[in-house]
Amino acid sequence: MPRLIRTSKPGYLLTTIACLYVMLIANGCSSSRSQSVQPLFEMPQEFSSRGTEPMPEKWWQSFNDPQLNVVIEEAMVNNFTIRSAWDRLTQAEQTAIKAGAAMLPSATYSAGAERTRRETSGTTTYTTDYFAGAAAAYEVDLWGRVKSSHEAAVLDARAAQENVDAAAMTLSAAIAKTWYQLAESKEQERVISSQIETNQKILEVIKVQFRQGQVGAADVFSQEQLIQSSRSQLIQVQETAAVLQHQLSILTGKIPGLWWFDATIELVPLGGLPQIDVPAMVIQRRPDVVSAYRTVQAADQRLAYAIATQYPVISLSASAETSGENVSDLFDDWLGNLAANLTGPLFDAGLRKAEVQRTRAVLSEKLNTYSQSVLDALQETEDAITQESHQRMYIESLQKQLALAHNVYERTYEYYLKGQLDYLRVLTALVSMQGLEQRELTARRILIDRRIDLCRSIAGGWPLQRPETAELINQSLFDGKEP
Repeated sequence: MPRLIRTSKPGYLLTTIACLYVMLIANGCSSSRSQSVQPLFEMPQEFSSRGTEPMPEKWWQSFNDPQLNVVIEEAMVNNFTIRSAWDRLTQAEQTAIKAGAAMLPSATYSAGAERTRRETSGTTTYTTDYFAGAAAAYEVDLWGRVKSSHEAAVLDARAAQENVDAAAMTLSAAIAKTWYQLAESKEQERVISSQIETNQKILEVIKVQFRQGQVGAADVFSQEQLIQSSRSQLIQVQETAAVLQHQLSILTGKIPGLWWFDATIELVPLGGLPQIDVPAMVIQRRPDVVSAYRTVQAADQRLAYAIATQYPVISLSASAETSGENVSDLFDDWLGNLAANLTGPLFDAGLRKAEVQRTRAVLSEKLNTYSQSVLDALQETEDAITQESHQRMYIESLQKQLALAHNVYERTYEYYLKGQLDYLRVLTALVSMQGLEQRELTARRILIDRRIDLCRSIAGGWPLQRPETAELINQSLFDGKEP
């Protein structure tokens, strides 16, 4: 039963609260789950290739492309997807703070005044009573229930931090790929324009021969058709370049526009394969995998919380009140209350047991998801290594074909001018050579894509600048009307 204490010493409340803090310190012996998490399979000892070139923390700097560096750094600040990820992190951090508040005693205060009017035998009297009070409460966390809830929220916040880094990694890779797709489009535009110029010169030669009666009109029409075909390719490449610039605009937080119309953007040569650590170290760096790891740990803490809810709860409370007819009399007399309560489940029809089994299944789900994320990460790295190796071999083959195609074209054109071959052979050789020129350019861009995939698969996070929280602006896009 609560014990009532009447005392004239105002320090009673402080003594009571101090006792609560002693109970808080004593609670340090409460149980807590803390287990390491391993994927549900044996990790490989090494990847199929390791590389030797050191890779900077900001992986895209290994391309030595200053313009790309500027674009990515700008996007890390202005991209709205990244900003949303930061907002989710802030929410998770504040949730952790709220969950941690239950680990400390709560204290409240109250104060007021009451004025009473009384009519007696035609006489009106007024009395004023003043009162003040304070109260404190604390749950003794014997089984670690409150601590487990707090730890789960903290781990959720850590997972949210990793999600920010993972979003930054995804964004940087998307920008780099789009950037070099734009570079390819610009170089394709230059190549096709050069091809049109070459084809135009050949057309002039054929027209001269046609006027001299050396060739038929079909040769003129065939060459003109080739020129028109190249012009249509040029239109498509220019369209692609414009769309890619719109995409880059959105990724960097800008309205769609041709911001890089006059910029000189080129496909960069790649150095050797970056240094690749052992799989365990690579996995420990990847933000998406670490986020899944933190999620497993959070689920484990929630299981501990569910188990602890099956046991009794001890709570302490203390309060003190004082009153008087004058403000100066408030602290002369105190009424104190100190209470301890024990509550626990008696019969809940299996409710708590079912919750334990549910959270145990959640933990199993998160552990399986984590294991799958590790497998996916290993596959991404191996795929990128294999694809880059084969893409290099493919480019080497294309370059040999292109050299041969140049020789074939030069010889057939020479023989054509001498009247030893018909124009169809020249046209076939010319189309083949120009097609290989475009394919070789695309292949070099795909090789850069493969390197981007590899860097993304083995890179970790890097320091990011947290943006300010967005606020509503005064003028709505819809002028206060719902869309």
